[in-house]
Amino acid sequence: MRLYLSSFRMGDHPERLVELVGDDSRRAVVIANAMDDAPPDICRDGVERELTSLTSLGFEPVELDLRDYFDVEQGLRHELAGVGLAWLRGGNVFMLRHALRRSGGDTAFADLLARDALVYAGYSAGPCVLAPSLRGLEIVDDADVVGRIYGAQPWWDGLGLLDVAFVPHYQSPGHPETSAIDLVVARYQAEGTPYRTLHDGQALIVNGTDTAIV
Repeated sequence: MRLYLSSFRMGDHPERLVELVGDDSRRAVVIANAMDDAPPDICRDGVERELTSLTSLGFEPVELDLRDYFDVEQGLRHELAGVGLAWLRGGNVFMLRHALRRSGGDTAFADLLARDALVYAGYSAGPCVLAPSLRGLEIVDDADVVGRIYGAQPWWDGLGLLDVAFVPHYQSPGHPETSAIDLVVARYQAEGTPYRTLHDGQALIVNGTDTAIV
């Protein structure tokens, strides 16, 4: 399993992402469904920023909207075949979790990562959704937005590909969520929930059994 999990955007060492993908396909997909509740122009600008950043690193990225594959899991698996990098950007983790569930992305990514078929990467909500549970993140992200947008209840289980909660933007002055993140950490400490904090600029890299923060 290969993961590049950044606190915010590419982090300070995007070259490590390039190394992690290695000689695999230069094809990359940008998944921005964590922004599904944002105005269209904000979504568009957010996607363009990710596409530009990945292109500058030598990838060939396109947007992949999980909503196009709701209840069509095999379609998503077909779309991900031959992709070397999936980049899941930040936003609302509950929106992203809903989109992964409806599209079958949760099981598709679990299978692809188990086969080491691609690198899963991204920042903020993208890594957060990999935790065993999303409990506590409602302090930062509005869980009820799933009901307002889709008329559905939020999913509280994460994908379980990490064995601890991922906590981005920790003690990161200038990020608007850093104060709320302190409250998330306090809750995890009180409840005994295992977690890992990252400052903006840092990224957690998993490459098989090797794990490092850069």
